[in-house]
Amino acid sequence: QVQLVESGGGSVQAGASLKLSCEASGVTDGRYAMGWFRHRLGNEREFVASINFYGSRTEYADSVKGRVTISRENAKDTVHLRMNTLIPEDTALYYCAADLLYPLSYKDQRYIDAWGQGTLVTVSS
Repeated sequence: QVQLVESGGGSVQAGASLKLSCEASGVTDGRYAMGWFRHRLGNEREFVASINFYGSRTEYADSVKGRVTISRENAKDTVHLRMNTLIPEDTALYYCAADLLYPLSYKDQRYIDAWGQGTLVTVSS
């Protein structure tokens, strides 16, 4: 069973950058796509970005496109989310996700194979 652990969240000022990381364990087989979702206060959890197993394809939500880059290091079973020019609206609990199917934006979240516990990002103005 795949387990995901996020890190890198924190409190920053608007305009700053953060890099979130997610390390997977228990990946014995399967070429998992990885992604990030976020849960903002008062909203449903929403898709942010995903990347296929080979790192050759990525997708982003319109709200973060151009400010966020997803990448992965398969040798370390790790996926990163680099976020630049953060705005207060980026304040959320960020979740790492893994699934055998790419892209993750089309996947019903109820059926995504694995989720992390989340890491909190707070952006103040």
